[in-house]
Amino acid sequence: MSKNDEPAIGVPYQAPMPQQFQQQYYAGDNPYQAGVIPPNAIVGDPKGIPIQQTIYRDTPAPFNCVYCGTSGVTAIRSKPSLAAVVGCMMPLMLGICFLCPSMDCLWHKYHYCPSCKVKVADFEKSDPCAVMDPPHWKQESFALPA
Repeated sequence: MSKNDEPAIGVPYQAPMPQQFQQQYYAGDNPYQAGVIPPNAIVGDPKGIPIQQTIYRDTPAPFNCVYCGTSGVTAIRSKPSLAAVVGCMMPLMLGICFLCPSMDCLWHKYHYCPSCKVKVADFEKSDPCAVMDPPHWKQESFALPA
């Protein structure tokens, strides 16, 4: 080791790793973020099927409750979001007020267990620009089997 190869005092030295031991990682696009539902997804009541992961969105989601142990479909409660308020401020452009309970497609969704009434997840629409994205107003919840 020459004088130039020595580490500075107080700085941990990390020798360069040989090429044969280096790992390369590839991170591709996540299809779930784009709204893609996999072909093996469970959409309704799981009816005893073991679930690996639940994706909570706008619709009732199949789940296994970690609090009471039951499986079923979540109950949903909604609250107005910033996107719904922005949608109401633009009546000339859209002609619809999203603060009406019947137009809750831009509202926050809170998922509750129907048996023990505990909140298990929430899906909040915090982007006010969602008003201009009608295909993503309503997104379906699903679960992946184990």
